[in-house]
Amino acid sequence: MTVRVGSVKLGFCCPIVIQSMTKVPTVDVTRCVRQVNQLVRAGCGLVRVSVPTRPAAAAFAEIVQKVDVPLIADIHFSSARAVEAIEAGAAKIRLNPGNIKKRRDILRIIDAAKMHGAAIRVGVNEASIRDLKSKPVPAGKRAALMLKEMKKYVRLFESRSFDQLVLSAKSSDATRTIEINRRLAETFDYPMHLGLTHAGLPEDAAIPSAVALGTLLAEGIGDTIRVSAAANPVVETKIAKQILIALGLYERSRPELIVCPTCARVEIDLVKLARQVEKALRKIDKPVRIAVMGCVVNGPGEAADADLALCAAKSRAFLYRKGRKISAVPNNRIIPALLKELQKL
Repeated sequence: MTVRVGSVKLGFCCPIVIQSMTKVPTVDVTRCVRQVNQLVRAGCGLVRVSVPTRPAAAAFAEIVQKVDVPLIADIHFSSARAVEAIEAGAAKIRLNPGNIKKRRDILRIIDAAKMHGAAIRVGVNEASIRDLKSKPVPAGKRAALMLKEMKKYVRLFESRSFDQLVLSAKSSDATRTIEINRRLAETFDYPMHLGLTHAGLPEDAAIPSAVALGTLLAEGIGDTIRVSAAANPVVETKIAKQILIALGLYERSRPELIVCPTCARVEIDLVKLARQVEKALRKIDKPVRIAVMGCVVNGPGEAADADLALCAAKSRAFLYRKGRKISAVPNNRIIPALLKELQKL
């Protein structure tokens, strides 16, 4: 099924939507708006904003009016904050029913969402599930318990005839995140939000996120994604975009640089050359594929698959356009020659 989040659709046959979360105080409206806009420029189609207090809810109402992207209000513990955010114009709220204990409070939130046309993301996290139990839950049983809790919550929402749901089940562990989301996909027809609860610093977050999200997306599971990292949220967005690009799920707008891994056959400092090419491409806004190769083993094949390719030898490089050799240039003229050919594409 399809769920509308403001102007954005999630679900059946819709593009995968990247989202991230602001990391500045919500009450600082100017900084928050600036970060929302940065995320939109980086590729986010949805942006989440934390609404932990009444002043934050008032600030959220201002932020909604100052940005052009649908905003998601991140809510924990307080049904009052959820209702205030919905009334302020949240396109969706992120709700963890596990930390809003009273049924009447959840029903109050559902009724407000129905009245204002807001969607609700129901989030069941592994850490929250552990907190629900008086004794530790073995790792092997957590996915089953998360699914059981999700079924209970979904039944509650459906009992109120509310179906504008996005489901999310997260763990900090990549394999358990894959397992629980496979189970959700088998059980429900609602759109799904994918992510890890936390993945570390950017250099540590990229691989677990790519493994978990990439595996699920390759299986057709997931409708919106957020990469969690202890970093500027623009960095999260870039990692998310790279995951989607690798799967052919995001249209590239900038150059793609392919570089051979190098070996003893290479006669020049190919890594240095590749860095020079990468720097030269930063100002190029074309979805072209550029290959930088260092020998005849990988070179011709990559050249055939690239819009432009350099096959660099000891004293000169051969330049290819779509697999056809077009020139040989001395090594000190490689970058100007490449940029000149890029202008012709």
